[in-house]
Amino acid sequence: MPSIAPGYLYTIVALIAVSTLLSVAFLAYTNAFRASSETKQLKNLMDYVAAKGTELLTLALKTNTTAETFVQMPTIIGDKQYWLQLKNDSAEAWLEGGFGNTPTEATDLKVYLPQGTSAGGYYLAGYGAAYLECQARNSMLQLNLTSSRNSD
Repeated sequence: MPSIAPGYLYTIVALIAVSTLLSVAFLAYTNAFRASSETKQLKNLMDYVAAKGTELLTLALKTNTTAETFVQMPTIIGDKQYWLQLKNDSAEAWLEGGFGNTPTEATDLKVYLPQGTSAGGYYLAGYGAAYLECQARNSMLQLNLTSSRNSD
């Protein structure tokens, strides 16, 4: 009879080990799924803001005036704060985004804007809309992005 008690003990320890491994694997899977979903939502939001910016660029170019719009933004994506930033170099302009409290230099999420555009400004997630303004001066296009709280 004494050999049966250690057998039960070994079985319980094995069941605890297997259930722990399954729980950790499930948590890792759900975290990976959540991260990819949040990244996809941010990419969709960036595509939308870039499309609105392109609309403003087209309107300002055709009318040779200033065009502006407010874009309603979510306060957070998932449970993370995010940011959007317009940047350009001598050849092209783009909108980049990422998660966190401050814009960073190294990001893989970029949406390119039409050539011949000068772009600047950033938006930090929070309450308020993103304010996009495009100015056309002598066929030069300037697109700016700010928070509606800071545009006053």
